[in-house]
Amino acid sequence: MSDDIEIVQPSSDDSELTHPREFCAEMYRKMVTIRRFEEAVLEIYQQGLMPGLAHPYIGQEASAVGVCTALRDDDYITSTHRGHGHLIAKGGQVDRMMAEMMGKEAGYNRGKGGTMHIADMSLGILGANGIVGGGMGMATGAGLSAQMRETDQVAVCFFGDGAANQGSFLEAANMASIWSLPVIFLCENNLYGEYTSHRDVTAIKEHIAERAAGYNMPAIVVDGMDVVAVYETTSRMVENARAGNGPCFIETKTYRYRGHHVGDGNPEKTYRTQEETDLWKTRDPITRLARRMVKGGMATEEEVSEIDQSIQSAVEHAVEFAKQAPFPEKGEVTEHVYV
Repeated sequence: MSDDIEIVQPSSDDSELTHPREFCAEMYRKMVTIRRFEEAVLEIYQQGLMPGLAHPYIGQEASAVGVCTALRDDDYITSTHRGHGHLIAKGGQVDRMMAEMMGKEAGYNRGKGGTMHIADMSLGILGANGIVGGGMGMATGAGLSAQMRETDQVAVCFFGDGAANQGSFLEAANMASIWSLPVIFLCENNLYGEYTSHRDVTAIKEHIAERAAGYNMPAIVVDGMDVVAVYETTSRMVENARAGNGPCFIETKTYRYRGHHVGDGNPEKTYRTQEETDLWKTRDPITRLARRMVKGGMATEEEVSEIDQSIQSAVEHAVEFAKQAPFPEKGEVTEHVYV
């Protein structure tokens, strides 16, 4: 079955970048923004400023940025409970996102959506989703809408290895295939569904992308810690979908450095090993791109450091903005929601 899958070979950290300097720098900025934002979310949770739990995206930045860089502003994405990275990569503003984390009126959903339900139709963000696999039908519907309206928009459905075992995947993938819809099923395989290794609960042991063969769609596996490889792979499949050639399945092999959520303090002492985590960190997507940019003469180490500092300042400003923003008025509790 794996013979039907395209395996994109990982890039060497010494290989030359062929994309423009500012293009690579922008991908770097977005990855750093995601990481600094998530680190700030961990801090506000510890300070008691955020209700509920959040699911850090730290370590997986190359997947979101590589995919969303290949999309237009009017293309769609559906996200997951681990969705902050997707939203930032698609153009979300960190101050409004942070305000939403804290339940403030200035947030994307006026403080009523919180960490797992941010949406912004103007950016093509159809919503993060607390339901595992909940975005699959939404993305397929968006693809059907684009087809019926005769636009060339594309919908990307982000989901994890755990969601690949949901029945909603079968239904959405089958419908997208038989109707040749412009949908990209983007499986971020970070090896664990909550606290369980995907190998313990998934019949397919090597590549989840093998499932695509059952729906007659192309399947590609790519190094999810390599933002350039993810971008180039997604770009090819986006153009294929725009041309009316139907859906595809992309599996990014990636890893979350933190626990399942902010309250999952030390997964290395429970369901995975420190050796495994340390090994994945040697392939850090941010460090890899910075190294290639410096080696290729696209940036100096000082310029990379300046980017890091400016983003840290922006995120700190976002936190202060959210702290100062007011909560929604009690009288609007039934407004802007379905009741």
